[in-house]
Amino acid sequence: MNKITQLFNIKYPIIQGGMIWNSGYKLASAVSNAGGLGLIGAGSMYPEVLREHIQKCKKSTDKPFGVNIPMLYPNIEEIMNIVVEEGVKIVFTSAGNPKTWTSFLKEKGITVVHVVSSSIFALKAQEAGVDAIVAEGFEAGGHNGRDETTTLTLIPMVKEKIQIPIIAAGGIATGRGMLAVMILGADGVQVGSRFAASIESSSHDNFKQTIVNVKEGDTQLTLKELAPVRLIKNKFYQDVQALYEKCPSKEELTELLGRARAKKGMFEGDLEEGELEIGQIAGIIHEILPVEQIIKQMMADFELASKEKAKFEF
Repeated sequence: MNKITQLFNIKYPIIQGGMIWNSGYKLASAVSNAGGLGLIGAGSMYPEVLREHIQKCKKSTDKPFGVNIPMLYPNIEEIMNIVVEEGVKIVFTSAGNPKTWTSFLKEKGITVVHVVSSSIFALKAQEAGVDAIVAEGFEAGGHNGRDETTTLTLIPMVKEKIQIPIIAAGGIATGRGMLAVMILGADGVQVGSRFAASIESSSHDNFKQTIVNVKEGDTQLTLKELAPVRLIKNKFYQDVQALYEKCPSKEELTELLGRARAKKGMFEGDLEEGELEIGQIAGIIHEILPVEQIIKQMMADFELASKEKAKFEF
């Protein structure tokens, strides 16, 4: 039995990334109903909105689902209490020290997974007592590691250091990608971009269509001084690059970023002034599909690739 399917009591070792402005209850419940693990993305929700999404998710699926919580969240205490009050059984934490909340959540019987971008942070997460880690390479969309370590090199490096299960993330949108990282030592995968371009994603149709149009080289990691983020090269991105030519201060970058840029782009569909976060793998996403079909395709692709692998045995 696979360590990840066992840990979460799911059919397939496929986790949907808890992406801001994409991962509402419709996406999370659809992924869980299709045999993966759906995650509600708390990062773009006020506490009461999160509570509402958890309650709707419980009505929409009888399968396990979880909540992704970036720990930089201003209402973090309130968010954690809501998760406990609503009986959420799985929490993925990111963007912060895993020691801060892991023991609190574990004492409440919650399975805890922490997202890391290096083997050093993977070790810290293991020491903090998490049940598994997501090791995310810099191909991933959204906020990212500063070291620019790719998934292909990150997974074996993390595998060498830790004993707990590893979920690979960054650049995975197909069953072949899933098989590749599992051969490298991952026990499962976290998929973001492919689910962002799904019917059930809560993002704007303009953004979904843009994902489908993205080609190789159309995304870039930027804003490292604030928090590294991979963006589609739209007008806002070009404005950031123009400002970089003037050697800006952190304050000037923060001022340009302003408030609610990601909401403007991904949720409201402003393709010019919004922040459009997506992974490099968007270059091979060519259509917006229902979640069930995405997971079926991934698993069929995985099975076929597993059989083909035999050709390479010497």
